[in-house]
Amino acid sequence: MAHEKNHDYHILNPSIWPLVGAASGFTMLFGAVLWMHGSGPWMFMAGFAGVLYVMFAWWAEVVVESRQGDHTPVVRLGLRYGFILFIMSEVMFFAAWFWSFFKHALYPMDSYVGSQYISPEFYQIDPFHLPLINTLILLLSGCAVTWAHHALVHDGDRKDVVWGLGIGILLGIAFTALQAYEYRYLLVEQDWQFGGDKFFSNFFMATGFHGVHVIIGTIFLTVCWFRLRAGHFTAEKHIGFEAAAWYWHFVDVVWLFLFTAVYIWGT
Repeated sequence: MAHEKNHDYHILNPSIWPLVGAASGFTMLFGAVLWMHGSGPWMFMAGFAGVLYVMFAWWAEVVVESRQGDHTPVVRLGLRYGFILFIMSEVMFFAAWFWSFFKHALYPMDSYVGSQYISPEFYQIDPFHLPLINTLILLLSGCAVTWAHHALVHDGDRKDVVWGLGIGILLGIAFTALQAYEYRYLLVEQDWQFGGDKFFSNFFMATGFHGVHVIIGTIFLTVCWFRLRAGHFTAEKHIGFEAAAWYWHFVDVVWLFLFTAVYIWGT
């Protein structure tokens, strides 16, 4: 009785994963610097593999803790706040690239600062062809994820949840494939260059990092799909699924801003 839990918090057991994660992250960063100086990618790849393993093992422990009942309402509230703060940090990350894009478009600073306006170099992309198709695909994927979330919370129909989440995942994969095709077209046939000038740098960094976020979000949703098939998540307890849905909607909103600013206004 003296050791009986009488509070709503989760007291974590000692874990090795923060230490291993920090060491793997340092190895990956140090390896990236060496790679940029011509030493090869091997240290970077070893650190990256370590980071991936820590992510898998650590989050697997979090899932086990949830299944054991350690995620009380207070803990779940803290997890929600933590994920909201994470998304806010991602918002600021993309804000930096939008800031750079608009700054160089509206007020380019070259050798003629203060004497004359130097029109920035823009390169034409038809926004209402492949980019519009990708926009519709990503929005439909967000709708499918919302359908799955609604079915889980309000209807209790797990079949609809599995179908909605599966459709969202497939549309996310289609978006990534079409963006890869667009990159190939721009780099090979249009002879665009990574870092060729300010427009190229902003375009590829903004859309490329968004593409990375789409891949991460697709993996996030896929993990939730397998967890659903394994019987996880209920209408009351589905923090992992909720976080994945929030992340996916964040990816949707960022793409709408990219499509409007870079593809339509920018060109």
